[in-house]
Amino acid sequence: MTEQQRAERVARAMFAQDRASQWMGMELLEVAPGYARLAMRVGREMVNGHGICHGGVIFALADSAFAFACNTDNRMTVALACHISFVAPAREGERLVAEAREQAKGGRTGVYDVTVTRADGTLVALFRGNAYRTREPVVPPERLGEEG
Repeated sequence: MTEQQRAERVARAMFAQDRASQWMGMELLEVAPGYARLAMRVGREMVNGHGICHGGVIFALADSAFAFACNTDNRMTVALACHISFVAPAREGERLVAEAREQAKGGRTGVYDVTVTRADGTLVALFRGNAYRTREPVVPPERLGEEG
């Protein structure tokens, strides 16, 4: 099995169980080793008192992209710390895209950067996540079609 095939199979299995991302209407657009791209439309219930997308919603989209990117090698990986900088607002009805890329991985930790943009390419937020890799698989190797 190639690394790309593994990344795709792990992402499909994760997304099937990811009730939070599904509930928020996120779509998994693309995945590759150390990379993920998700999208979400800003719904009416996601807008704050200023009439713009709530920062927690934008964070959730970035965090989900981060999660998919850092689990592509089928090692259960969780967040150690995350930071986000909001640079432009998003409004109801706009489609946001979060693109996560692995920047560094060594031993049990990794660093991932995520950009969140509007459909027109305007940067909305920059997110950096630090990840911790456990020894557990996301999907049992036999379910992925791999030997244990």
